[in-house]
Amino acid sequence: MGVLGSAGRDHSRVIPFPRGPSTEDRVRQGLRPSGSTGKVVELFAGVGGFRLGLEAAGWDVIWANQWEPSTKTQHAFDCYVSHFDSGIHVNEDIKVVLDQIAAGDREQIPDHDLLVGGFPCQDYSVAKTLNQAHGIEGKKGVLWWSIHQILAEKKPRLVFLENVDRLLKSPATQRGRDFAIILACLSDLGYLVEWRVVNAADYGFPQRRRRVFIVARRVPEEEEPAWDGPIPWLLEDGALASSLPIRADDASVVRLKGASVPTLELTGHPAQITQEFGWGQATTPFRAGGVMWDRKVWTRDVKARFDGQRLVLADVLQSDDGVPTDFFVPEEKLTQWRYLKGAKNVERVAKNGHRYEYNEGAIAFPDPLDHPSRTVLTGEGGATPSRFKHIIRTPHGRFRRLTPIELERLNGFPDDWTHTGMPDGRRAFMMGNALVVGLVEQVGAYLAQESQEVRRLAAVPSA
Repeated sequence: MGVLGSAGRDHSRVIPFPRGPSTEDRVRQGLRPSGSTGKVVELFAGVGGFRLGLEAAGWDVIWANQWEPSTKTQHAFDCYVSHFDSGIHVNEDIKVVLDQIAAGDREQIPDHDLLVGGFPCQDYSVAKTLNQAHGIEGKKGVLWWSIHQILAEKKPRLVFLENVDRLLKSPATQRGRDFAIILACLSDLGYLVEWRVVNAADYGFPQRRRRVFIVARRVPEEEEPAWDGPIPWLLEDGALASSLPIRADDASVVRLKGASVPTLELTGHPAQITQEFGWGQATTPFRAGGVMWDRKVWTRDVKARFDGQRLVLADVLQSDDGVPTDFFVPEEKLTQWRYLKGAKNVERVAKNGHRYEYNEGAIAFPDPLDHPSRTVLTGEGGATPSRFKHIIRTPHGRFRRLTPIELERLNGFPDDWTHTGMPDGRRAFMMGNALVVGLVEQVGAYLAQESQEVRRLAAVPSA
């Protein structure tokens, strides 16, 4: 189906994924794969987006952790366990679990082939102002060290992580420092790392959601990666390039050069990197795609290469007669919605009495139906007018907010996935924190094929 104007859309027809069998169909019909590909441990599991994509790709999630310290009711965990009945589900602060491991109980987390997680990103999020973006030292950012401790203890062959793209340039005072620490730590643990900033809409999904994906492979000690070099790995051969194809203007040249000169090399203990990296730099050295091996970093600006079906906001909408009345915006509230989304140039006064001019660009009102949606944020729920919430004009001319089902569809979840006892505002919050399931499935499918090939070769007797 091509991109049409909103008048040409069939709003009752929903296609959750641009290509391939949908995860929704697999879940609804009980067709989850047996998990013969390998065992997965999932951290910061949320409502299960990683697991949905990975199980559709053939992985077996055997242990998962989800804990939200700021709320008494654990809505995300309750949603997760309502949908998944296999494996061990732990609703406890991961630091408590790791303390038990440090005390000698290694079996708290089982051995596994793949560690995954969308580790908490609030300290990097673009929703924060610069002076609030504390980075890896913030209360959420320090959870990277929980991942590091598990990798050091359990040594899984594969790692697949997700975060907001601001991770590549945080904190504001030392651009790229946090990501440099993560890369150095992974290198010291023996991992070959690739990363990519991915906009889901560039691969046909109906939401413009930019996230950084990180895939790491553990290379045996004293060995080199089985590759043709870092640039071919970045552009063609790695897991991310294979599952989410890209192009680069200099691809033909760098392909011939093989292993080119690194963009930078990370030196010193992580504590030294914390103190020294990025001072005085206006921009981060880390581009949209990159590879790191042995603390050497190769990074390039790359663009998505995709010629498949492209979905838009109209493709996920429910028909008006299926939408509760409280999602429709009263006529008297539209003026406030328009003001909040409009351009502004106003004088403000800081706490110290300093007067300054505040400028803000306009956001489309209403949201266009014939384009992918803007990014779903955690504050999407509730009827209060907002600059950042979506508001659409339906084919019948009425204005309304997006429903929880539509937000789920924008991330590729089955309808009513979060309809597990939590209020609509929390359902919207969960989707603001979630990831696009179809992207995980595509990367997971490639890693599954690779893992099956590794197992096949390991089973072949040596000559």
